[in-house]
Amino acid sequence: MTTYKEIFGKYVKNYSSDPSSDIEGQIWYNTTSGTFKSQVSLGGVWASGGNLGTARYNSSGAGTQTAALGFGGSTGSAVASTEEYDGSAWIAGGSLTTARRALGGAGTQTAGLAFGGDTSTNGSGNSSSTEEYDGSAWTGGGNFGTARRNLAGTGLQTAGLAFGGYSTTVSNATEEYDGSTWTAGGSLATARYGLGGLGIQTAGLAFGGNTGVTTAVTEEYDGATWTTGGSLNTGRRNMGGAGTQTAGLAFGGVSTVNLTNTEEYNGTSWTTSTSMATARQYLAGCGTQTAGLVFGGSTGASTGATEEYDGSTWTAGGSLATVRQQLAGAGIQTAGLAFGGFTPPQTGTTEEYDGSAWAGGGTMGTARRGLTGCGIQTLALAFGGTPGSGVTAVTEEYDGSTWTAGGSLSTARRYIGGCGTQTSGLGFGGYTATDVTAVTEEYDGSSWTAGGNLNTARKGLGGAGTQTLSVGFGGETTVFTVDTEEYNGTSWTNRTSMTTARRTFASGGTQTAAFGAGGYGATGNSAATEEYTGTFLAAKKVTTS
Repeated sequence: MTTYKEIFGKYVKNYSSDPSSDIEGQIWYNTTSGTFKSQVSLGGVWASGGNLGTARYNSSGAGTQTAALGFGGSTGSAVASTEEYDGSAWIAGGSLTTARRALGGAGTQTAGLAFGGDTSTNGSGNSSSTEEYDGSAWTGGGNFGTARRNLAGTGLQTAGLAFGGYSTTVSNATEEYDGSTWTAGGSLATARYGLGGLGIQTAGLAFGGNTGVTTAVTEEYDGATWTTGGSLNTGRRNMGGAGTQTAGLAFGGVSTVNLTNTEEYNGTSWTTSTSMATARQYLAGCGTQTAGLVFGGSTGASTGATEEYDGSTWTAGGSLATVRQQLAGAGIQTAGLAFGGFTPPQTGTTEEYDGSAWAGGGTMGTARRGLTGCGIQTLALAFGGTPGSGVTAVTEEYDGSTWTAGGSLSTARRYIGGCGTQTSGLGFGGYTATDVTAVTEEYDGSSWTAGGNLNTARKGLGGAGTQTLSVGFGGETTVFTVDTEEYNGTSWTNRTSMTTARRTFASGGTQTAAFGAGGYGATGNSAATEEYTGTFLAAKKVTTS
């Protein structure tokens, strides 16, 4: 008979109390309660739901995750179809009386509201009609004061809010619905269309959209007046929105490219994308999300600049003695390690950071650039890179003063993602000199062995965490990517994407609290910082069904 060890690769462990963390899916026996338990994911990630019956765009919706309503839109021409969602599947509901696209929506699954939009055949018409849904059929409601399309809506069927859009020009009009009649409300400060909306009639939120150019502007509504709120980190239009004025979400949409990222609003600001003082790529980093360190890199020329992060702000630290790029890092903010890189030429120089200044350490055996590092200042690991031409599999270990040879990588490569410790390291992705790779390898202090491959092969990606609880993010395939994956010691799982696609940036932290800073993307060198809040695990009793 096949055992759990043969299937999962690990034994069932005995604990007197539930462990604080373990591998997702790992089962153990709690000797105190006499029950088998397992770790399950609770994390903030998007997961697939059931597909709509009618594929469409420029539609609208209302309701909640487990009782949603989708209606209208375009399949090439305006449609009237309505579908209801129960948390897993969509089923047909009653059709709109008037087929339309780019309409606004509000309310719940059993008390929905549809308003405005475009009923034309060429995409340039404006509607003022309103319809109300009772859970099975749509009936006419009071007409809009300002006919328009590409507007935003929120609230309830008896207390709805409509704002922005496009009539004959970009509109800043706001209207409030009382269940039968629309009346004028306070105008948006920034006229726009294709904007997002969420909240209720007396506490609404308008964000993003198109003023003629894509905008990041956010405004808050108090039932009478719009006031400026914190701007989106990424200006966008035609995005989705959900939640409340003090706990909102903006997701997807278009900037100059289609976006997959999500931003959270806390009533003051959207999840922060803090910038470093020096925009650069090919830099190195270490530390944690609330005590990070980045150093070196290229601004067009090599730099020795060092910056320290406290979770919200970057401040200048002592500069590297050897200005360089394509270097590696390890350690923490007050005990950092910088090694290797390109000055030019390739260098094996090592420097140690004490929280304010860098001092010389032992020279590497193999001078190289594009290498990867992990561990701490007195127990560091360096692997991969290029010694000038081609790629190398060389691994070296640092004891706080001297580098010595370790076991070579199975797959020679550069620009690898990495994390972990000297005796429990992880290397993933990279470039083999002919192509990007998805290869993952695990280090045990003397040799590398194969781990589960990344779902997306790439180079120049960031990494954080441990060998059995890690996260890899960003990088470059044939294009810059925002893909994020978590590793459980066996396999990689796709998670929420980064905001900004980029490669060769600094990273650090843990699987549940990582950061990425700097790098190179579509607009050149970046100074942007992003923080990742990963998947949390919780102990659940294993029961039979």
